[in-house]
Amino acid sequence: MKQFDLFGNEFTESDKEEKYTKKIKVPIYEPKNKKPHILELCDKSKTHRLLNEIQRATNVTIEEKNFLIDAASRHNVFDYSKIADYYAHATKEMQQLMEHSALVIIDFNKAYQYGYIKLAHDVANQYFDNYEE
Repeated sequence: MKQFDLFGNEFTESDKEEKYTKKIKVPIYEPKNKKPHILELCDKSKTHRLLNEIQRATNVTIEEKNFLIDAASRHNVFDYSKIADYYAHATKEMQQLMEHSALVIIDFNKAYQYGYIKLAHDVANQYFDNYEE
C-alpha cells in the first residue's frame, strides 16, 4: 500500500524506516488557463444549514444567535486549488486581499509580514516549552 505525506508526495523506503520525517517538499503550483467562477471557491452548504437551524431556534437569546451565526462560517470549506487558479487570473487588488486573508501564501517574506510565520513559530515554541524532553 502506497503512503503519502500531506503534500501528496509518496514516501520512499528510507522515509518509511523513520516513523517521522523532517523532509518537507513544498508543492509547486502551476496555474490553469481557466479562471474558476467565484462561487466554486467555497462550499457553504453546511454553513447555510446551520444558519437556517439557528434562525428557527426559539429558546436562545439574540446574543446567543449572533454568536452562533458568527461561529457558523467556520464550516465553510475552501477549495485551495481553485482559489490558486482564481488568484492567478485576479486583479492586483484582489490578489493583495487574498494574500492578506492567507488564502494564498506567495512568499516567505509576505507570510512573515502578515504574521503567519510568527504564529507558527509561537505555536512551536509553546509546544516545546510544554513538552520539551
